[in-house]
Parts: sequence; structure tokens; C-alpha cells
Amino acid sequence: MKKYIKLSILALSLAGLSSCDMDAPNQSSLDPSVVGYTEKMAESAIMGIHQSFGETNSYRGRFIPYYGMNTDVEMINVPTLAQTPDGAKNDICAYNATPNNTLMNTSNNAYAKFYEGIERANMVIDAIKQYGDPANRPEMAELLGEGMTLRAVLYLDLIKAWGDVPARFEPMSTNTMYQERTDRDSIYVRLLSDLKEAEDMMPWPNANDKTKNVERVSKSFVKGLRARIALYAAGFSYRADGTVRRSNAPALSVDNMYKIVRDECEDVINSGKNKLGDFKSNFTSLCKDKTDAGNESLWEIPFSDGRGRVLYTWGVKHNAKDQYTKQAQGGVNGPLPYLYYDYDNEDVRRDITCVPYDWSNESKAKQQLRKVNKWCFGKLRYEWMNRIVTSTNDDGLNFQYMRLADVYLMAAEAINQISGPSDAWGYMEPVLTRVLPAEKVATLKNRYTANKDAFFNGIVEQRGLEFAGEQLRKADLIRWNLIDDKLAEAKAKMKELRTRTGAYADLPGSVYTKTADDGETLIIYGLNHGETDDQGNNLVSLNGYEKTSWLDPDSKTGVMKIEDDLIEGLYIGKPSTHAIWPIWQTFIDNSNGKLNNTWLGF
Repeated sequence: MKKYIKLSILALSLAGLSSCDMDAPNQSSLDPSVVGYTEKMAESAIMGIHQSFGETNSYRGRFIPYYGMNTDVEMINVPTLAQTPDGAKNDICAYNATPNNTLMNTSNNAYAKFYEGIERANMVIDAIKQYGDPANRPEMAELLGEGMTLRAVLYLDLIKAWGDVPARFEPMSTNTMYQERTDRDSIYVRLLSDLKEAEDMMPWPNANDKTKNVERVSKSFVKGLRARIALYAAGFSYRADGTVRRSNAPALSVDNMYKIVRDECEDVINSGKNKLGDFKSNFTSLCKDKTDAGNESLWEIPFSDGRGRVLYTWGVKHNAKDQYTKQAQGGVNGPLPYLYYDYDNEDVRRDITCVPYDWSNESKAKQQLRKVNKWCFGKLRYEWMNRIVTSTNDDGLNFQYMRLADVYLMAAEAINQISGPSDAWGYMEPVLTRVLPAEKVATLKNRYTANKDAFFNGIVEQRGLEFAGEQLRKADLIRWNLIDDKLAEAKAKMKELRTRTGAYADLPGSVYTKTADDGETLIIYGLNHGETDDQGNNLVSLNGYEKTSWLDPDSKTGVMKIEDDLIEGLYIGKPSTHAIWPIWQTFIDNSNGKLNNTWLGF
């Protein structure tokens, strides 16, 4: 059942209005000790947290579209130097964000809305603990666990984007309204503790009416989120002392954190409450608004039909209102030009993830070749939907926050660290067997299980191929301390691709296309390693294909298709030290002197 989450008037009354330096709500005028605290009230308050996810400049319009760009597998289309500095969208993606960024420096921005959601979570958590009797009322305990989990999501994403941030785990008071940044390690410790408590309160998927739907929290997601937080806590990050390092806190040691990852992931997998299924089906189901629990999706940020810019940003581009959509959007972000060529030719993920076409500017549209520097992500497509999007700005598609493949690969990474690749392979294998022929899986097994380092490199490789376009790569590269190397490598690979050298030497310079008999599907020759311009020219002369310069310079203008301006625009600042967004100036100015960005150079 789609759109389980609905905002209620009561939710807003319980949550209050926004205020202060973090735009978080003040104490509710509805005192639970006076009016009593019912399950209905707690449920409505939980809906209030969800409402904060969908605010215009929250996850909906700022975090989901732009956090996570640019990496070695994804980029905003197109991050050119000509559009920076002060390119707003490009700057925040290209590691060049300043506190006065014109897109982000507003009082209703994601930073504020995350804290709004946190304050609402603090209020419902406090109310349930004081007045809901969760020890004796399992329905209230479940809502308590859900509130703690949603709060953990918000804090985790705050840390990913802004590093050390103010932390408050109780409803705001006059004494706690203004706060300095809190060391992220202490936040991690608290979140791990909270989720350990929460998982004991939460049912598995399909255990009750709430957990039949992935728009609500289940034990599978709580455990998966705890594993993700442990991985980030164990990893590298840019710190307030100006160094890129792991935590110095003994509680957050690599050994401790990876044991948590292993145990939580194994619990989810061994429970059998979720199944991987077919790779493509996960995304077609997402596009069809299928939110039944128990499949690959563990939890989704829910958007009503008139909210959310998920497909708008991450889907295949449609240039007009056509037979599949009345919203001409998509293609804001896309894969780097070389990503398609880095997949095995038989990898199912390749043609689902990387799409070289968009849809023509016609009411009865057809696929048309896009440029090599502007690929689309294809995991989300208007043409896969059961409904027609009519909004000009929002598509109503949920954002899939975690899926089971992530749990398998987190388990593989942790177990390799703990006991080695032989034990870890069993958790990587199910992810690969659904996308590659058996003989190629066997080849990867031989390569990856040679030693711990080889397996780790396999994790790095496969997480990139598996999750491209899903906003996970940037945080992965940061925690592995690979972001500088991988983004430098990305620039080098784009230079090789445009000259057809190195790994791309066996590619033709042009591609050859024609429209299939259905009148809309584009047939393309020239995208596979080993295909040739000679054969392509034969298709032109014998089969009516059209030739288009692809990697080679434009046949008429001589302009390179992958220009230096594109390559160098992938990142401006050093990624490892500029991945953290500064707190936007409006919040600095209204923090009563408590907040600054001096450690970031501002």
C-alpha cells in the first residue's frame, strides 16, 4: 500500500512551529501530562517527523538531489569550470561550497529541517518514555523505537554533510537553545546505543500492520542502520583538528565497530525476513510505488504524490510532456562518462544503471541519443511507473534509503576485516550471482579471495557498480580514505576515454543508432568493448543506422566530447578536506556566537 505516511493536524500541533538557530520547534503547548498520551497522539507525532523529511528544502529539494555528488561513479550534469565558482548547485557538488552558497543559505534549508525533525523526535521520545508506559505497552514501545530510529537517520545525515554538529537528545529548553558543535564521535556512540535499544522494540517486516510497509521502520532497517553507522564511525573523516583520520575513541575502534556490522547484518540476513530478488525488479517496483515489506527494500523516505524530487533528479530525462509523463524532468544527475564501460558487458546492472539516451521533445516521444558527457541514471524511469506524474516540480517517488544488497556487502566488508575473504565471500556472492554469469562470478571469486587486500578492493569495486546513483558512494570513499585517489583517478579515466587509450582503447569513436519497429526504442551499436567503426559503417550502409560522433571530436566542429572543462569541474577543492559542507551563514549569524566554520577555513 503506497503512501502509508500521512501528515495530520495533530502531528503539527504536537511538533510545534520552528524557531531558533537551528529552526527547531519549541516545546509543544500540548502537555502530555495534562491531556494524557495515547497511541494515536504518538502515531501523529511520528508522522510529524516524516513531514520534516518532505519539506521543500529538506531531503526533498536539497539533500537528496545534491548530497553525494560528485564521486568516481556519479556527477551532476554537467559540473564544468565555467559554472563555478558561485555556481550554487555545482559548487556544493564540486567540493567548493561556501557558507553563503545561494542555493543553500536559507533559513528553511535542509540543515534547519533536519533539526526540526530531530526536535520532533526528541519530543515524541520524551513523551512516550514519560507517559506512554512502553515497558508494558508494545505498541508504544514500537513507536518509541521508530522515533529513535528516525532521529538516528537525521543525525547520521547531518554528520555526513556537516561533520561535527550540535547535538541535542532532549526537547529544547531555553538553556539548550544555542549550542556549539558536538564531536561526532559522541554522537555516534549515542546513536549506536539508541539503536541497540530500539531494535529490541521493533518487529520484523510483516510482523504487524505497520511493518507490512517499507515506509515504516522495522527491525531489519534498525539493524541495517546500526551497521551503517558503525561502518562510518570506524572510518576516516575530516576532523576539527584539521586531519583526516579515524576516531581516537576506544569505543569506536575498527574491531568493535566491525563486530557490530557483522552481527547486525548477519541477523538481518539469517532472519529470512527480506529477500534479494531480481536486480531490475527492485527498481521497477520502486517506480510502481510498491511498498510491501519483505523484499529488497528495507526502508524508504516516503513522499506523497505531490512531493519529492527523486525521479526528477535521478531518473531518465524526458524533454516534453509525453506518453509516459506530464513532467518534463529527469537527468539532473548522471554517471560519469566511463562508468558504463567499466561494467562487464554481461553485467545486468550496466544497462539498468547507465542510460545513453533521453526522450525526445514530442508528445509521442522516442528515445534519442544523448551526449557522452551527459549520461542518465536509469534505475528510476517515468516509463516504469503505473501512474502519470502531473506535477511540474515533484514526482511522489519514494527515496530508497537502504536495500538488502547493502546489508550483504556491509557484512562482507566487516567479515573480511575480522576473519578474512574466505568467510566473507559467502556474503558478496549472492549480490553477484543475480547480475553476472556463473563463470564470471567464479573468476571474481578467485581474484577477490586471494587475500584481505584483494577482497577489500573487490568491495570498493562492487559497491561502486552496485550502488551508483543511490547516494552511497561519497560516504564510502570518505570512510575508506580513498576519496582523493578515486576522484583523481576519475579525471585520469575521463582523459583516457576521450582519447580512446588505456582501458578504453578498443572502443569505436562513433556510435550507430536507429529506432526499433515499436517507434520509440533506440537501438545502439558501438557502446561495447570490441565493437568497431568498420562494422558500424556497414550498419549505416546496409541497415539504415545513423552515425554520430561519440568519443571522437565532433566531425564538423572538431570539439572534444569530453572537454577539460568538464573533467576539471568534477572537483575544485581537495575532496577529503572539502567534502564537509560549511554550516550556512544564516545559521552562523543566528547562533548567538556558538557556531563557526573556522576549521573549514571560513
